[in-house]
Amino acid sequence: MKPFTLYPAIDIRGGQCVRLLKGDYNQETVYGSPLEMAAKWMEQGAEWLHVVDLDGAKAGEPCNHNIILDIARSHDLPIQVGGGIRSMAQVEMYLNGGIQRVILGTSAIKNPQFVYEALAAFGQHIAIGMDARNGYVATEGWLESSTTKVEEVALRLVDRGAQTFIFTDISKDGTLSGPNVEATVRLAQTSGVEVIASGGISSLDDLHRLQAQAEQGVAGAIIGKALYQGIFTLKEALDTVNGA
Repeated sequence: MKPFTLYPAIDIRGGQCVRLLKGDYNQETVYGSPLEMAAKWMEQGAEWLHVVDLDGAKAGEPCNHNIILDIARSHDLPIQVGGGIRSMAQVEMYLNGGIQRVILGTSAIKNPQFVYEALAAFGQHIAIGMDARNGYVATEGWLESSTTKVEEVALRLVDRGAQTFIFTDISKDGTLSGPNVEATVRLAQTSGVEVIASGGISSLDDLHRLQAQAEQGVAGAIIGKALYQGIFTLKEALDTVNGA
């Protein structure tokens, strides 16, 4: 069976680890220090971390990058980072600072040429965040929707070398209502590259359902609220996907 990776999420706003409901900046729960949270997930066996600069996503430039680079320096763990990354200099800042993978989202719609350049220069170290509302790509920290279908953007980016997509159905994010497995699989099948599922994961059964699609290209899952609310532990999640 193809590997299936779990990514505990650390969303940073105002220097704190937070969770939002459906990407709404007015519906926030604070969970403390991002560095302490990274240490916690590492102790529980995390193989990767998924870190998002929420202020950066809204501002259109990195805001919490010093904290994120501190996490990379403090923990010997691969990290993928997104939020407000709009230039090659910002991509290089993260990659040179020990970040394994940089996530580009809004730019795929707003500035595709930059994304093409980043893919050409850094290949597998670039992931594309495909955030969807009703099947259309959402941008600007989910504050705006485009008129472009997710699969249409994906195929264009695969032609330019994209190897990893992170797919979020915004209506599911932070709701604990289950991931959109069908849309995740559709993106994986259409694009022919690896897709990481994000948003709505609420149970170990959700992880089973996603992992069952690993052969279709569903390569992993980002877990946020379910871990933070103690619905299951990271160890239980890892045991689930590793067959323990």
